[in-house]
Amino acid sequence: MTAHTTARSAAHTSPHDTPYGTHGARTPFTPLGTHDTHDTHGTPDPRGTRRAQDASDPDDGAVREASRVGALIRGHRLRIGMTQRELADLSTISVRAIRDLEQGKARRPRPDTVRLMADALRLGPRARAALEAAAQQGRPGAQGWTEPPAPPTALHAILDRDAEAGLLERELGAGAERLAHVVGLGGVGKTRLALEVADRLHRAGMPVLWHAFPGAAADYLTSGEGAVPARAAAVAARLCATADRASAERTAGHGPAGGGGDPQDAEAVSALAELLGDRPALLVLDGAPAAAPRFGLLTALLRACPGLRLLVTSDRPWEIPGERIFLLSPLAVPVEGAVASAAPAVRVFLDHVRRVRPGFGATSADLERAAWICRRLDGHPGALAAAASWLVLCDLDALCQSLDADPAALLDHLGGGEGTGRLRAALHALPDRLTPGARGLLEALCAGADDAFTLTGITALTGRDLPGSGRLLRELLISGAVRAAHEVDGAHFRVPGLVRTACRARAVVSVSAAS
Repeated sequence: MTAHTTARSAAHTSPHDTPYGTHGARTPFTPLGTHDTHDTHGTPDPRGTRRAQDASDPDDGAVREASRVGALIRGHRLRIGMTQRELADLSTISVRAIRDLEQGKARRPRPDTVRLMADALRLGPRARAALEAAAQQGRPGAQGWTEPPAPPTALHAILDRDAEAGLLERELGAGAERLAHVVGLGGVGKTRLALEVADRLHRAGMPVLWHAFPGAAADYLTSGEGAVPARAAAVAARLCATADRASAERTAGHGPAGGGGDPQDAEAVSALAELLGDRPALLVLDGAPAAAPRFGLLTALLRACPGLRLLVTSDRPWEIPGERIFLLSPLAVPVEGAVASAAPAVRVFLDHVRRVRPGFGATSADLERAAWICRRLDGHPGALAAAASWLVLCDLDALCQSLDADPAALLDHLGGGEGTGRLRAALHALPDRLTPGARGLLEALCAGADDAFTLTGITALTGRDLPGSGRLLRELLISGAVRAAHEVDGAHFRVPGLVRTACRARAVVSVSAAS
């Protein structure tokens, strides 16, 4: 009986983590003879060796110059008469990954890969140490680029988001968070914040991979070409595959959630891990789908790339373990009677005004009108930019009158272009994204006359207990339907005027349709 035949018959009872999130359950191999003290495994069977070469190395004469680690793996495998398929089955590493290592196409295997191969090959201490040393030498910087990839270039400066950018920069830079998810209403500035955080981390030396999903607001400049973006796109596509496909894969026993290991998943993760190695890196997924990602594949990705951090932007969170939900609220607006020019929302609005009317000098009356506009539009950056674009045709006084009559009338940017109407569509669709309980609460709040409310008031309004009311309120907060203000006398909440207007208009349409 050859050694590989004995190895194949080993029982499978304890789970081992694999680079791709699959879990090949097996027990440590039973020692053969002097396995624990020698680096040989007995006399190899020539027939087994010949069969291994015939079965898995048809192009043996044309094999590329192997790396040191690949040569060692191939030598140990052939010595015990094991095919690449048998090694793949025992180690839970894909055949393609083994072939790439042996042929020198891949030269930087991850530590988990080396450990699993050493276990499957049943290496003794000296051979295992030699393999680990060769793998380490093959990872000088664990990078496949001449210059670390950079994020896209923002077209406009970011204003009054330093606190938010600084917090995310510290959390992701230190690795305290590995999955930060920025959520908020469309147009609130999620992509611009992600650009700022990515730029800060890149200037500190961290490679940044950027992938924008279809429909994301691309207010930046990027080439989007080359191997690095392609590998990021491949992982993103697999990670955010449709729920139907992921379910089918799990049913069939494929993918990280199943037991077999989906080849496309393995290939996408392996390619990115080969590029990044163990070094810190940031992957930005801009405008990600609302549906939760394939959690098994996400876990496999983070395990395969131990230095990787993810920064995600979308309208609502995934609500998965390990997710750091970062709610991006609109900018602070000035209170009645305050110095308007100091408020973040006013500063941003005036910056947009000067883009359409160069040389604009704000008088005290203009500052008062600007402050009123910011309050009317809730300090929402996208709404402020759209409103300012209309100053090509009118003055501040006329703009105030139009917004007073209907604040939703000027939410579409006068310049048009991609993304026009995104905020209007987001406001209209917001109630549909809520659970029935949260939707009913929002409708009740919008129908009421009170502008501000507390959690105690919510319990009285809904008739639910405190935990139940709190969960509904949290859902409204995370969706952007409610805005919080933490003050000395406790937390207060209010429905933004734009949300209130959209909900009331929706209610009118529903009544008209019913009648």
